[in-house]
Order: sequence, then structure tokens, then C-alpha cells
Amino acid sequence: MTYSTFAEFWPFYLREHSKPATRAMHYAGTTVAFLWIAAAVIHLRPALLLPALFSGYAFAWVSHFFIEKNRPATFKYPFFSFISDWLMWALFLTGRLQPHLDKAEVASVVRPA
Repeated sequence: MTYSTFAEFWPFYLREHSKPATRAMHYAGTTVAFLWIAAAVIHLRPALLLPALFSGYAFAWVSHFFIEKNRPATFKYPFFSFISDWLMWALFLTGRLQPHLDKAEVASVVRPA
């Protein structure tokens, strides 16, 4: 399936992050990326944005390859995936992610062994 809108993509993104450990790795990577971005802004050093990009994707990709065992959506949908990473992180931090997971039927996702 091809996703042309973010509204269509979002439930797919959540299902691709069905395991709590995958989401935890994403939260860690996004938090580290956020800290690099904050350091870049505070110290007026744009070069610090490069480690932000690397750290965010490193955590995420490791989780997809070794925990979730799927292909990162960012390979096909880079913009939607980038926005989704930050949205999932923000919803997690504010305690509002679970209704989105429920609506996307994440708990019902079963992957063959």
C-alpha cells in the first residue's frame, strides 16, 4: 500500500512500532537527538545537528532490525517517518500515546516467529 497523507500513514507507522522495546529505543534516540539540537541552538553550533540526526536514526534502525524485525518506514516515507518519530515521542511524554496505539490496533499485531 502507498500512503499519500499523514493521516493514512500514522496508523501504519504505529503498527510498525508494535513492540514496546522498539518504541523505547525510538524514545531514547529522539531524546538524544533533542539534546543535540538544544546544544546546537544554545551554543550556536549548527555542526551539532549532524550527531542529532545520526543518534536519532541509529537507535531507531537498531530497534527495527533487531527488535521489531522489519524495515524502517523512513526508507520509503522519510518525511512522514520523521514527523511520526517526533509525534510518537511527544505523545509518549505527555501520556497521550495509548489511545493512538489502540486505534491503530497495535496490540493485535502478531508477527510470525
